[in-house]
Amino acid sequence: AERGVYLTQGYGLTEAAPNVLYLRPEEFADHPGAVGRPYPSVDTCIVDPETLLPLDGPATGELWVRGPSLFAGYLDDPAATARAMHDGWLRTGDLVSRDSSGVYCVVDRLKNIYVSGGENVAPAEVEAALASHPLVAEAAVIGVPDPVWGERGFAFVVTHEPLSADELLAFVRTRLAGFKLPAYVEFVDELPRSTIEKVAKHRLRELAANLRAAREGRQHAER
Repeated sequence: AERGVYLTQGYGLTEAAPNVLYLRPEEFADHPGAVGRPYPSVDTCIVDPETLLPLDGPATGELWVRGPSLFAGYLDDPAATARAMHDGWLRTGDLVSRDSSGVYCVVDRLKNIYVSGGENVAPAEVEAALASHPLVAEAAVIGVPDPVWGERGFAFVVTHEPLSADELLAFVRTRLAGFKLPAYVEFVDELPRSTIEKVAKHRLRELAANLRAAREGRQHAER
């Protein structure tokens, strides 16, 4: 800002070539973390992921996109194209929220959402709460099966300095609803990443399954 250059945020994806939403610089201060409004040539709607019905006004649901910049489809993969498209709309797979002024925020990837005790939990919200601890470098959260709750959160945490799970959970308990607190916390040296540097959550799911199996094995042996 001191040099007359303002930073702001937006949202896009390759299938929509690639810009969809844009937050004007003058709105940035009033909407921290938001990704803005649709570009003039882009149509957007928020859809209930279960009913596929559009949601009006302030809402949270899957973002669908339509416009001249949409891709023609995935090369040699008509099945994937069919899953991504619905009556001319691109199903982005992203869970977003829209406020009363029409400004959008990204909540999480729809496939990452897990249900604990009948309540939807967005891992991104839990990750942000964990990462707000001054000793935490980064965190990633996944949902794992639970016989009582359906699913519970499993957090993988990288720290700058030693930190106990109890200390970390006490810190985030003031920032999250009880059902959003992860049931498991595993401290790791680093998070696995894909070739494009995104956190590889499929590898975290495998690691969580192995850790839980080993833990159950130890408990069984101690009986």
